[in-house]
Amino acid sequence: MANHKSALKRIRSNEKKRLINRFQLKTTRTFIKKLRASKEKAEAQTLLKKVSAMIDRLARKNVIHKNKAANNKSKLTKFVNQLA
Repeated sequence: MANHKSALKRIRSNEKKRLINRFQLKTTRTFIKKLRASKEKAEAQTLLKKVSAMIDRLARKNVIHKNKAANNKSKLTKFVNQLA
């Protein structure tokens, strides 16, 4: 157990941040699945814009690595471009 007041506060704040990061990561994954399931190019393009912003936010906050973010965005852009 933590002995200092600041350590107790750190535990509380870390837990809050962990839950927020987890929620944002899960939401992003759900949107990626929606994007991959879409068949229409117009719908996919609007989703891609939203998903790219979400992925960038995760990378900026170090929830995911910046290279993973770049890989995901690249693959999703390729997927959208090949839609008819």
